[in-house]
Amino acid sequence: MAALNLKLKTKDGQIVISTLTSLNTIAELKALLSSVTKIPTTDLHALYGYPPTPLDLTSNEKTLDDCGLKSGDTLIVEKREGTSADGDLFYESRRHIDDLQSDATGILMKRVVPADNSCLFTSVGFVLGGKVDTAAASFMREIIAKSVAEDPESYSEAILGKPNSEYCDWIQKPDSWGGAIELAVLSKFYGIEIAVVDTVNAIINRFGEDQNYDHRAFLIFDGIHYDPLYMETLDHNSTIQTIFPRNDDRILQEAEQLAIEAKSSRQYTDVNKFTLLCRDCDVKLSGSKAATTHANETGHTNFSEITR
Repeated sequence: MAALNLKLKTKDGQIVISTLTSLNTIAELKALLSSVTKIPTTDLHALYGYPPTPLDLTSNEKTLDDCGLKSGDTLIVEKREGTSADGDLFYESRRHIDDLQSDATGILMKRVVPADNSCLFTSVGFVLGGKVDTAAASFMREIIAKSVAEDPESYSEAILGKPNSEYCDWIQKPDSWGGAIELAVLSKFYGIEIAVVDTVNAIINRFGEDQNYDHRAFLIFDGIHYDPLYMETLDHNSTIQTIFPRNDDRILQEAEQLAIEAKSSRQYTDVNKFTLLCRDCDVKLSGSKAATTHANETGHTNFSEITR
């Protein structure tokens, strides 16, 4: 029986494992993953395929062939931070990728996530898993820091706005905001296009657009906060869909219309007019530029918006 060549992605990098065959069981796969990642078997969470789909690690006796794993597949392995009473965190409401249809009926809707400086990461986690999980942010921050550190030429000080090593320390802090750089890295890591509906400018920014990924997910950005978009389908028992075929122009057009409508109804934050409070020194700052300048001069990053 020929060995399976499986690409393993973790926060520490990527390796190829080739010690298992299609007849090995999920239990044996978990033991191997645990030994490589140092994550207890009970805490393992794995995604595979493109776009990344949760791998069921609960059926220990199933073979890798039963689960559809084949040579050349990529496994993204991370530590699962928690489960719900209804079962695995990533199975509650997410439609399986095999069931995706471009003619599904429904409308794009926004799922509000906490405004805790990690909204971008929580939003990406939602479109991948179908559930709001704020614990996903720390893993994504580590992935971004490692990707940037390994490519100082592409991620120079001119691109990052600060030295590469300084950026890598900064992005791993829980109060650091994510944006275009972080979205580009996550798009590449998860192998999926991320389309961001920009309600300030009524446009869509597509990260990973030039990579021709098979699937696309949507976020919405109001100038300061990210939320995920999903479709509540009307023909599949009211389940939700968070990932769509990239060639589904209908969904993309719906997202473009959403951007136009949101801008016309002023569903965005004017970053030049809102007021922030620096909680490190209690200084009030008007607009994002003032906040950025203050952060660069003082190193303070703990800001909160002042409601008028």
